[in-house]
Amino acid sequence: MRALAALSRFVGNTFAYWVLIFAVLAFFEPGWFVGLKGAIVPLLGVVMFGMGLTLKLEDFAEVARHPWRVALGVIAHFVIMPGVAWLLCQVFHLPPEIAVGVILVGCCPSGTSSNVMTWLARGDLALSVAIAAVTTLLAPLLTPALIWLLASAWLPVSFMELFWSILQVVLLPIVLGVLAQRLLGARVRFAVDVLPLVSVISIVIIVAAVVAASQAQIAESGLLIMAVVMLHNSFGYLLGYFTGRLFKLPLAQRKSLALEVGMQNSGLGAALASAHFSPLAAVPSALFSVWHNISGALLSTYFRRMSEKEDRLSATKPATD
Repeated sequence: MRALAALSRFVGNTFAYWVLIFAVLAFFEPGWFVGLKGAIVPLLGVVMFGMGLTLKLEDFAEVARHPWRVALGVIAHFVIMPGVAWLLCQVFHLPPEIAVGVILVGCCPSGTSSNVMTWLARGDLALSVAIAAVTTLLAPLLTPALIWLLASAWLPVSFMELFWSILQVVLLPIVLGVLAQRLLGARVRFAVDVLPLVSVISIVIIVAAVVAASQAQIAESGLLIMAVVMLHNSFGYLLGYFTGRLFKLPLAQRKSLALEVGMQNSGLGAALASAHFSPLAAVPSALFSVWHNISGALLSTYFRRMSEKEDRLSATKPATD
């Protein structure tokens, strides 16, 4: 059992590498993974159930303590990422299916890996967890509304179909996870220990299935989509950080805002695109999943050094009393 928990931690800490390896494998050997397309939605439900198992009342304590900071993060997330996605689609004149895919991933809630990156960056973890939890709980309403508002110019969008899908694959599994945690208590502790392993396997399969199903389109348009994804993610980090600076938040909270705004629940994006649009519309989410884990790790390392530099400067300041 300890060995499995240790393996789970190792796989969780090397998440980005596994996603990248299997995305490349799926591109060059699509036949190995294309049959997994039907597992995308159930696997996302498993990830969300795991999130429910780990949610605690304390995670929402930050909302009560500093409601305006959490509200700022939530508003910034649902304004910046959808807005940047729409602008990129306009600037690059993206084809309809790709444009919808970019907007779709931009309208998703914060990604769960943002909490890990915030911890590595020495950001405000309580604020990060609260923003991720609130954006996820608001997703059944805000995500379909924003997709309908911004993507309808390219393809027909059904608010109700997206609403019910998100309710089923996000909110329902989270509620079931919370109930399991409350009712079973210590009996689900082992499940919590292996959650990183289960989540990584699930996301890896989702990304591999999407890449395999759209291999030909990625070969044709992959560089363009990747460029848009990288710009989308980078502008999210930048605008999230400067939003915190504009409102005079401390450094730790500016880091949290940057990572919570820039990192998305790309697994949800891939699931919604596959279920309601086309395999090609799911490609931006799949590439976002690969890229934001790499960029998030790089940014968190840079942020951590900012903290260390600040600590050294504080230590060298002469006493004033």
